[in-house]
Amino acid sequence: MAMNGPQVMVMNTNTKREQGKKAQLGNIVAAKAVADTIRTTLGPRSMLKMILDAMGGIVMTNDGNAILREIDVSHPAAKSMIDLSRTQDEEVGDGTTSVIVLAGEVLYLARQFLERQVHPTVIIQAYSDALAFATDVMRGLGVAVDMDNEEQLTKLIETTVGTKFTQRISKMMVSLAKEAVSIVATTSDGQQEVDTKRYAKVEKIPGGELSDCRVLRGVMFNKDVTHAKMRRRIENPRILLLDCPLEYKKNESSTNVECTNEDDWELLLRQEEEWIKKTCAAIIKWKPDLVITEKGLSDLAQHYFVKKGITALRRLRKTDNNRVARACGATIVHRVEEIREEDIGTGAGLYEVCKIGDEYHSFVVDCKEPKACTVLLRGASKDVLNEIERNLHDAMNVLRNVYFDPVIVPGGGAIEMAVSRALYEKSKTIDSKLQLPFRQVAAALEVIPRTLAENCGANVIRLVTELRAKHAAGENTTWGVDGCKGELADMNELGVWEPAAVKVQTIKTAVESAILLLRVDDVVSGVSARKRTSGASAAPDGAREEILGHQGEN
Repeated sequence: MAMNGPQVMVMNTNTKREQGKKAQLGNIVAAKAVADTIRTTLGPRSMLKMILDAMGGIVMTNDGNAILREIDVSHPAAKSMIDLSRTQDEEVGDGTTSVIVLAGEVLYLARQFLERQVHPTVIIQAYSDALAFATDVMRGLGVAVDMDNEEQLTKLIETTVGTKFTQRISKMMVSLAKEAVSIVATTSDGQQEVDTKRYAKVEKIPGGELSDCRVLRGVMFNKDVTHAKMRRRIENPRILLLDCPLEYKKNESSTNVECTNEDDWELLLRQEEEWIKKTCAAIIKWKPDLVITEKGLSDLAQHYFVKKGITALRRLRKTDNNRVARACGATIVHRVEEIREEDIGTGAGLYEVCKIGDEYHSFVVDCKEPKACTVLLRGASKDVLNEIERNLHDAMNVLRNVYFDPVIVPGGGAIEMAVSRALYEKSKTIDSKLQLPFRQVAAALEVIPRTLAENCGANVIRLVTELRAKHAAGENTTWGVDGCKGELADMNELGVWEPAAVKVQTIKTAVESAILLLRVDDVVSGVSARKRTSGASAAPDGAREEILGHQGEN
């Protein structure tokens, strides 16, 4: 555009644009709004959120990730914050609320420097230095955990479950998590593998009591036998797993065959029957007791199997088939001609079909060396079962983290306060230009013990001041907030410990996301006419009221 010439409109007239400080302050307001939404869900005295989703279902939970994934937001910074919670859940499985609360506080404390015309690059440099130092301090304060020490592992899981809906049945949750993870954990070529997401399936069946929940040494799935005369109980079964069809193949496109002679039609039918007979014969010669296929199973194949006393199941999900293979030592076969003796699974002790509620379920249990398991959950309603499942996943993920990184740190805000104190002391030795932003990271870490005190109704100012004084003495690094009683306590005596991996990931994710949002100085959003009339706005003015809109309202 020329200096004195006519103005040229480069962007679409419907495009909204915010630049400079306005964009940065808008991002900070949006991030703080998201953090304040779930702040009350932190700690053992946390509140639940009830969310009505787009399909009319109800979600009741205090899990940060479960809450935020149901919320629809319009501001790009708020969407970025919600992604933090999902990342935390995928990476370490716990700390989904803490990471949002901490990220919101770190950004909020950067606001004062932006208003004083401090350049964002200076703030970012101080935050980066503070993050590197904080992670080193946190690692230094960690305590190595003995994986054979059952009491220590129990306390670790109880700390996680203690802040959830299931804290009243924490002993049962601890035993379920420990048993499931111990079954799934394997070592191959010197590498530890604990894949709870793929091999520890949670089956939720409404009805019964919470005390009926158990971990099966094997797998269960919602399938019944395909023929009424097939055996429903087999001890020490020989299991054959297939992912090929046991019915005549149908063409993917429509095919028309015109027969001018009746014998030709009969020949076609006979060829189909002979192919099925040949396929079944190839299976029967290996004398399996149970045949499971991921594809279809024809009536004629069922007839041949019934004559030989073989039980057959069809259309099993790929994921379930993989779990059965891992539990009983079988190998999934792609063509019946390729079956070998070592492909037959003989590790299961019992196959049984049981009716639970209104449906039949197949159990492949009592396996000798199961490397996959099913956690069977029973409860009064689907809402209760969904919340128990979320809590159980958190407990299993915490245990998985300790398997990979056997270091723990004190909970209850103790580690945050200890790191905060170390950062404050370190700030005295760095460049004066970076000192104040560096100290704001130390101040932001105090939001965790402060929020714990708020949520249990304690005198926040007095409690946080006393805790700060304790840590200032230098030797009380395990003192934190007792989230149940609202008073100071030694976390070592209370037995409140958390995996170092969760805490390190929390502070890394929170500070790095704050650095990312502080780098943004221009927000451009193309708004369509439909969205403009619905009132969707990315402006920071009134952002607290406009930022959170539930799915289905638009």
